[in-house]
Amino acid sequence: MKIDSYLEKILTARVYDVAIQSPLEPAPALSRRTGNHILLKREDKQPIFSFKLRGAYNKMASLTPAQMAAGVICASAGNHAQGVALAAQRLGVPATVVMPVTTPRIKVAAVAARGAKVELHGDSYFEAYRHATSLARKGKATFVHPYDDPMVIAGQGTVGMEILRQQPRPIDAIFVPVGGGGLIAGIAAFVKRVSPRTRVIGVEPVDSDAMTRSLKAGRRVTLPHVNLFADGVAVRQVGRETFRIARELVDDMVLVNTDEICAAIKDIFEDTRTVLEPAGALSLAGAKRWIERRGAKGRTLVAAACASWPSARSWASTARRCSPSPSPSGRGASARSARCWASAA
Repeated sequence: MKIDSYLEKILTARVYDVAIQSPLEPAPALSRRTGNHILLKREDKQPIFSFKLRGAYNKMASLTPAQMAAGVICASAGNHAQGVALAAQRLGVPATVVMPVTTPRIKVAAVAARGAKVELHGDSYFEAYRHATSLARKGKATFVHPYDDPMVIAGQGTVGMEILRQQPRPIDAIFVPVGGGGLIAGIAAFVKRVSPRTRVIGVEPVDSDAMTRSLKAGRRVTLPHVNLFADGVAVRQVGRETFRIARELVDDMVLVNTDEICAAIKDIFEDTRTVLEPAGALSLAGAKRWIERRGAKGRTLVAAACASWPSARSWASTARRCSPSPSPSGRGASARSARCWASAA
């Protein structure tokens, strides 16, 4: 499939049966502090608190009646699972969701609450994926890939379409969190066709950098392991199709560490009073790193805030890193916490 063909697929994507056009909101405090016009694309305001329902629904809505009757199966670290569960509930399609055993309980419960059958398998998305594809081969259910499928990519691409419609001023760069690559592939496929001067920049954690390594190597690289702090992007290998698109259209990649992600969570909370999960704040962490690295001023920058509602485990870890106040034991914050707080202040 030619990359140019994605424009039509995105324009005709069937996402608004379940998704909203999420707000594109200014981050005034951070904009003043950095000297740039920073906007947040609030995908955390979707019905499942993540952009993932766009691609899942667009894919499932394209199935034939016979395929819908046979059901769907997917593997996910959480947000794609909720998107598939919501789409299945809306379309009346039986759904099985395979999730890593490390998935936050709040996400497992949300999937089960929508009527999907949940199977916990493996310690990572990669292991859950292999199990789910094996189940799909044995049965007749359609496997709904979380990122490496043209219909999923087109659904996610509607985020880029909305950004360009919502912002009348030229946008210098859009920062996108990268796990398997579905969101950045979709955004890049639309934005680089309609606004080629706008830079599309991917952001990954330093210890979950499959796309960065793959682009440098010129081939898809499989990571031996990934850090689960930002579990929503903890993917060992990016998709074949997403890599093809990223290799042609993505302008740059930025790597950030855990402290920088924590600081970005705090920044977003101060501007919006919303708590994002680590993967949801990843793009802003990358934007801040990019601004610092380039000494950028007066730029219009968009960060895709892709997911909220962290697990208690993730939020507790974030709070320990970001809080400067003394602990209940009377001891002060750790050096890591102090560094994180300073970078957000």
